[in-house]
Amino acid sequence: MTLGRFLQLVEIKTKVASMIPFLMGTFYALYRFHAFNGIHFMLMLVSLLSFDMATTAINNYYDYKKAIKTEGYGYETHNPIVKYGMRERTVVGIIAVLLILAVGAGILLVAETGWLIFFIGGLSFCVGILYSFGPIPISRMPLGELFSGLFMGFVILFLSTYIHVPGSELVELAFDHGIAHLNIQILEVLLLFGVSIPAVLAIANIMLANNICDMEDDVENRRYTLPVYIGKRNALRLFRWIYYSAYLDVFVLFYLGVHPILLLLLLGTLIPVNRHVNQFEKLQTKKDTFVLAVKNFVIMNASRIVVYGIAIWMA
Repeated sequence: MTLGRFLQLVEIKTKVASMIPFLMGTFYALYRFHAFNGIHFMLMLVSLLSFDMATTAINNYYDYKKAIKTEGYGYETHNPIVKYGMRERTVVGIIAVLLILAVGAGILLVAETGWLIFFIGGLSFCVGILYSFGPIPISRMPLGELFSGLFMGFVILFLSTYIHVPGSELVELAFDHGIAHLNIQILEVLLLFGVSIPAVLAIANIMLANNICDMEDDVENRRYTLPVYIGKRNALRLFRWIYYSAYLDVFVLFYLGVHPILLLLLLGTLIPVNRHVNQFEKLQTKKDTFVLAVKNFVIMNASRIVVYGIAIWMA
């Protein structure tokens, strides 16, 4: 298998949805706690990226195996396994290697940071697998937006902050004679959730946009996603208001001491985001407008990384 085909199998362009929250958490740790650990950063990067690629490959493989409608809507071209005639054995082997890399780097990270990473990371692994695999995958239910938003938007950002800071400053899990002691700095966790809002909601909207574009095909293939339940009109309304709600984090950033001028720059991103929402409401297709949801995610969250960087430099 060529590198190009591998990158299409794992849909490398979509990895921005996990890498940006990862970087946001790192920059937040630098801004809020003045902390950075290079070894922990690299271990989580390898584990996260490998697992994200593995789950995408699993999703493509599962769609390939379970597809009921196999012609008439680009089936021969939209799935890379079909498009390039990939051997099942090769695809399964790639998935296995990626999972081994993810688990291996994850175990090393647990050894470096403690059991909290094991439990939260393990839960994330389970959700990631169940998202694409199993009797009723999460992606085939009206819960995909919720799970993808929370786990990719908040959990990734939380973990990528936690690996850099002493546990006592955020969350600390310790065992003493078989008894677990969990100490949570509630205000810090709430603040962390607040700054994750744009990542959580923008990722949820990527999933929502994907499901809106695929509504007819999903019904044919028995994928009962959220838009199938609430209808396209309500789904488009939800799509718009999710973006507006994503700017609630500005209040949290103000509390944290980010300069008001920088916050005004963040609010300025509403202009291109709103323009993309208007375009998507007029036409909903994978080929033409789905990418607008991805662009909005990048605009909203990459701008926050820039703001953190400037705030760190100004401090």
